[in-house]
Amino acid sequence: MSPLPEQPISPLDGRYRAAVTELGEHLSEAGLNRARVRVEVEWLLYLTEHELFGSHRVTAEQARQLRALVSDFGQDEIDELARLEATTRHDVKAVEYLVRGKLTELGLTDVAELTHFACTSEDINNLSYALTISEAVREIWLPKFTVVINALRERAIAHRDVAMLAHTHGQPATPTTVGKEFAVFVHRLERLVSQVEATEYLGKFSGATGTFAAHVAADPSQDWPAISREFVTSLGLDWNPLTTQIESHDWQAELYSKISHANRILHNLCTDIWTYISMGYFTQIPQAGATGSSTMPHKINPIRFENAEANLELSSALLESLAATLVTSRLQRDLTDSTTQRNVGVALGHSILALDNITRGLGEIAIGKDKLASDLEGNWEILGEAIQTVIRAEITAGRSSISDPYAMLKELTRGKRIGQTELVAFIDALDIGDDAKASLRVLTPAAYAGLASQLVDYLDR
Repeated sequence: MSPLPEQPISPLDGRYRAAVTELGEHLSEAGLNRARVRVEVEWLLYLTEHELFGSHRVTAEQARQLRALVSDFGQDEIDELARLEATTRHDVKAVEYLVRGKLTELGLTDVAELTHFACTSEDINNLSYALTISEAVREIWLPKFTVVINALRERAIAHRDVAMLAHTHGQPATPTTVGKEFAVFVHRLERLVSQVEATEYLGKFSGATGTFAAHVAADPSQDWPAISREFVTSLGLDWNPLTTQIESHDWQAELYSKISHANRILHNLCTDIWTYISMGYFTQIPQAGATGSSTMPHKINPIRFENAEANLELSSALLESLAATLVTSRLQRDLTDSTTQRNVGVALGHSILALDNITRGLGEIAIGKDKLASDLEGNWEILGEAIQTVIRAEITAGRSSISDPYAMLKELTRGKRIGQTELVAFIDALDIGDDAKASLRVLTPAAYAGLASQLVDYLDR
């Protein structure tokens, strides 16, 4: 057997590449290196702008060309970094040499020693990861997550009045509406959006063990914490003043836990929709050319929601592992975080793939109104809750002498199917006021959804 041509191992780089390709702009090795170049260039420009150590300001054109190393970062830079790293055996050192090469090209060798000045590799890395992760979350994950929420919100509003038999413990229960159930998920997910949007993307820039020791040795007269704060915040990040060699990654653990939580809510949504499809409460809209089964031509499988389920599970497993691992570093530094953080893109990629499938899946289902109506009509016994509650109110008001209304309704309905005629006859025989009887006689399962429809309005409060 001849060997296959080189193939991707991860399905995110193969079968599903088109759905997650945007992440490569940020959470790939090239995306990380571009961010590293940005941090190195901006630190050099900061030092020269403030004329530290007798340096001179570079011209506006020189600054533009240095920044073009970031804005025009492409295959040539990727190849050059690979060549440099083959010698240095150190990825951040390769980035430093790339920047130094640009300085030579621009005639700025006199400030070359300010490249990577007083930095440990983690000063560059932690800022680069914060930049790439924040961009990926804000520009890719959050917009796709919001698309799902908006699709659910539309369905909550559109189906707010569509009565549906609820099922607690899988058994017929007090009715709700389709819209209200969608609204529950919208409310849960919107809380997570707010939390993710409020993420602090922390950065440290304080040297080998977080003490500014080399900085002070070079110039004890400078306020290095203030310089560090100004530089980190100039990148759009939040400054962390107290660290070891590494930024402690707590913000990452918090972020990944929140995204994993969002994943698990969406997983719950997928399993609910899958179940409603199997019950006939939702129907699937046939897609032209699609095949549900290789042998059973009648089938339309809920593959969008099944695919999303699996990808949400994979994403959460990785995110929770990242959150658990990244908060620990032996003493002032170990390298476990280096390998771990390289998988952030994979974790978010599986979540994004799930979001795309959920969005598509929601567009391929409709409400099974006939099945919803028939299930409500076939379960009059669920009104036992309403009847015994009304009796209790009548007893309290002195209009009934019934001693144990719950036991009475339990005897009538538990484990039984009760029709409208039988239930009305039971109501007529009750020792309660006429007004109470009148209200119970006209009650139907479809009308017994309480304030479900109105509760949808809480989405806008």
